[in-house]
Amino acid sequence: MVRIGVIGTGKMGRNHVKIFSSMKNVDLVGVADINEEVVRDIAGEYSTRPYLDYKDLIGENLDAVSIVVPTTLHKEVAINSIRAGCHVLVEKPISATVDEGREMIAEANKYQKKLLVGHVERFNPAVNILKEIVDDGVLGNVVSISSKRVGPYSPRITDCGIILDLAPHDIDVISYLYNDRVKEVYTIAGKAFHSQEDHATLMLRFHRGTAGVIETSWLPPHRVRMLNVVGEAGVASLDFIEQKVIVYDKDWAREANVERKEPLRNELRHFINLICNSESPIVSGEDSLHALAVALTAVESYRADRLMKVRLPSIAETHSPRVSPLRVIHK
Repeated sequence: MVRIGVIGTGKMGRNHVKIFSSMKNVDLVGVADINEEVVRDIAGEYSTRPYLDYKDLIGENLDAVSIVVPTTLHKEVAINSIRAGCHVLVEKPISATVDEGREMIAEANKYQKKLLVGHVERFNPAVNILKEIVDDGVLGNVVSISSKRVGPYSPRITDCGIILDLAPHDIDVISYLYNDRVKEVYTIAGKAFHSQEDHATLMLRFHRGTAGVIETSWLPPHRVRMLNVVGEAGVASLDFIEQKVIVYDKDWAREANVERKEPLRNELRHFINLICNSESPIVSGEDSLHALAVALTAVESYRADRLMKVRLPSIAETHSPRVSPLRVIHK
């Protein structure tokens, strides 16, 4: 049995609690949140223990924690959890800054703990099928990949704009499909109602010269999650929500055979397997740090209105950062 705790019981945190509570080889020891009413309600619903202070939860000899708190708190909570002996799953983006993410990775390496970042689309079966199609050369040489991730704004998002909230999903998926890193980014964005950007278009240039375009917005009332891959021999269209992949060539339009599964459940099961079987993370710390660096550079590009180079520092062992006490609010 893997003894696990969930820190943060907002909308996404509740999903983590629900799934972990249904896993046969997982003991959901407790949930933590500073909102006493919320944490007691969810603890009662899933027959576990509520904690108002997450430090009390990580003191319960846990094997792992799932951290579902605002991004600005990721580093503090993750490092305290790692030092308490826990493997860590943290929602994307890995942290608020590249330096913080690098410190988290270094700390996990130092204490020999698994660190998995929740880029949930990597666990979408349709993405994995599309990756096979691209790698097998079905589309020929791929020259561009574009995505659209739009939908209604969630009031829970107050600590960042849409680029940091949504774009890391597609930055990571496009980079994964290309098996390449972003070299430069140019962003056009604006804000209609949010304190930061609430709609944005990112144009990415990869090191091998290929292109990526990400359109994201909180303005439309309808939720769309789509991605298109253009190659010299064909085009593939991916629907993240419906988990469908359609391949078009000069003669046919063919739908790939995708076995639909819940991406978040796949992700959480992978995390448990990392702990039990010493597997390597599907999404590495370096992958997540790259997605964060590109997103932060995209924000900088929007504000400066110019093309920006993406600078990703090397991930090296650093001195252990000092961690100060903090309170956790839910995400």
